[in-house]
Amino acid sequence: MKHTLSVLVQDESGVLSRISGLFARRGFNIDSLAVGPAEKPGISRITMSVAGDNRTIEQLIKQLHKLINILDVQNVTNIPCVERELMLVKINVLRENRSYVLEVANIFRAKVVDISHGSLTLEVTGDPGKIFAIQQLLGQYEITQIARTGKITLVRDSNVNTELLRKTLNYNKSYLYS
Repeated sequence: MKHTLSVLVQDESGVLSRISGLFARRGFNIDSLAVGPAEKPGISRITMSVAGDNRTIEQLIKQLHKLINILDVQNVTNIPCVERELMLVKINVLRENRSYVLEVANIFRAKVVDISHGSLTLEVTGDPGKIFAIQQLLGQYEITQIARTGKITLVRDSNVNTELLRKTLNYNKSYLYS
């Protein structure tokens, strides 16, 4: 199972190196990594996705707490959160297919950030499911380049799990129309 960890650290050189070293020594791969300034000066937030079972992730969190410059570690996997990723995707597209690609971009609220006679570059922002879905739809065309950020996440103060709401609404719609 993939887990999302939110780690607050003092913004000093070597912190990320120590964290990645801990993961390497334990044989873990970081699937997604995003680092940036947090709400207070001198503090950074690291958001990472890691595969592992609950017991192993708990041990990893305990090890992270022992590192120098780590202020807080939170497993936000099962907590209602706002999650976002950014993807830039460059597609070779023929004139006859361009309108379809632009329609898909419009449906996913993607922005065209570059266009030429033979290609389009789209900027897509959204939850990981949205990024996956548009990538699958555009996969039938020649994707020449993709650049993705790591997932970033913040805990919802409202404690509303929108993923659960989305599943419930989709279930209710399918129930009504069956």
